[in-house]
Amino acid sequence: METLDQRTDAVRRFNRFYTRQIGLLQEGLLDTSFSLTEARVLYELAHRDQTTAAALGDDLGLDAGYLSRILSSFERRTLMEKTPSERDRRQSLLTMTKQGRKAFAPLEARSSGQVAAMLGTLPEAGQRRLISAMQTVQSLLGAPLESAGANSAPYLLRPHQPGDIGWVVHRHGALYAQEYGYDENFEALVAEIVAKFIHYYNATRERCWIAEREGERVGSVFLVAQSKSVAKLRLLLVEPSARGLGIGARLVAECIRFARQAGYKKIVLWTQSELDAARHVYKKAGFRVIEKNRHHSFGKDLTAETWELSL
Repeated sequence: METLDQRTDAVRRFNRFYTRQIGLLQEGLLDTSFSLTEARVLYELAHRDQTTAAALGDDLGLDAGYLSRILSSFERRTLMEKTPSERDRRQSLLTMTKQGRKAFAPLEARSSGQVAAMLGTLPEAGQRRLISAMQTVQSLLGAPLESAGANSAPYLLRPHQPGDIGWVVHRHGALYAQEYGYDENFEALVAEIVAKFIHYYNATRERCWIAEREGERVGSVFLVAQSKSVAKLRLLLVEPSARGLGIGARLVAECIRFARQAGYKKIVLWTQSELDAARHVYKKAGFRVIEKNRHHSFGKDLTAETWELSL
């Protein structure tokens, strides 16, 4: 049986290996001017609407003085701004500026690209084993997993990979026929949308997220460029077996976060008035209906709705 010292050595070997694997020993993280610690702080600012220095320090385990110097540097470079807290005037609320999101966007894109490239060296079964092992480490060490509750299985979001696009077309065609009576023309429309996405994919401006639960695909969404300043949210889908876990809301939230980082001013989407679950998610995220049109498509009389969200 292994001793505690042997297990300690094994953990340290893994730490050294994984640190090298993800390139954290570079002086400039992901070929940017940001150090690892600065990138961690930027990441937290990008993923929170507002926060405080105290909350950042607690979550990241950073010395208050060291964090203060980083935040002051960000403020000088107009990457972040401070506003007095209405609840506690002794504290300031920290918000990432548009300039900060613009500076963070390439770091986020390169990070996702590097992870996707690392996963791409493994077969699909190996990728699932790796993700499962990572979730086990998180769970054992007390990190919260992405789940709706203690009794529900975790889910993860990842970029698209070979096989996903065909799944998106198939599941949209099958589910919308089963639940809403749409004919094969809807499946053809989905095929056209995803084919265009693949042919003209721009990783810095566009993204696809696939939701997985217990090793199976259970959801998807796409964010594509409609113009330089307007993004379009497309093909939100959550499998019936995974509904009620907050996956739809999380997919839409990721689209909004990415759109802000990419510098878009607005997100638009096109949906139908009978898609109540999706409409509820959009409304809760802050979208509003700006146009309605009656039409006959997919073998049915429908009312199309255009929604938008200003960023």
